[in-house]
Amino acid sequence: MTEATLTGRVAIVTGGQGGIGRAIVARLLRDGARVAVFDLSGNEQASRDSVLRINCDVTVQANVETALASVREALGPVQILVNNAGLLGPVARVIEITTETWRRVTDVNLTGTFVCCKAVASDMVQAGYGRIINIASVQGKEGMELAGAYAASKAGVIALTKTLGKELATSGVLVNCITPTAVDGGMIDEIEDQRRAYILDRIPMKRFCSVDEVAAMVAWLASDECSFSTGGVFDLSGGRSSY
Repeated sequence: MTEATLTGRVAIVTGGQGGIGRAIVARLLRDGARVAVFDLSGNEQASRDSVLRINCDVTVQANVETALASVREALGPVQILVNNAGLLGPVARVIEITTETWRRVTDVNLTGTFVCCKAVASDMVQAGYGRIINIASVQGKEGMELAGAYAASKAGVIALTKTLGKELATSGVLVNCITPTAVDGGMIDEIEDQRRAYILDRIPMKRFCSVDEVAAMVAWLASDECSFSTGGVFDLSGGRSSY
């Protein structure tokens, strides 16, 4: 598909400096959007490659509101929000991780998604149009040993997506999430080879998802071609997901 389907749209991608985030940003740019990135590793309001990069902690409401104001001033009203910022946490049993670690993982993955949704959705509702895409995980649907905080936080993202999708269903704002399996170039690169092999064995297609496949799904959900899906959970699991 070569047509620029998002021309004139303004998008925010959180966690846009990581592997998945960079692919999402590149795809949205290719499809004609103007893009702002919220990321802790970004330079404060630095712009390069046609992207507005803002250093922002998505778990802090004041940070997000300040960053959003900068986007409005530089690019205009926001029509697309991609909540991609995330933290894997340790590969360990639930009874072995600390409460501090649990809170940090859920704060970034779930609370950060909530904070950004809350900040951006009001403007979208007022404008009568918007697309919110949350990056969850197949682990949030099935649970997975040695990933309790991550799986629980992503289950929360799925539930938040369903709830917000229902609440905004008549507003013109669509809210959906994606549940990928492990993604090459994503968090899978942070774990040991034995764990990688174990996860790969759970995928019937016998390969990991690619960052470009995630970006393509995001682009469709952000477009007007997605018009009757809200509160939806879109798998990219290679056959791993059973529901």
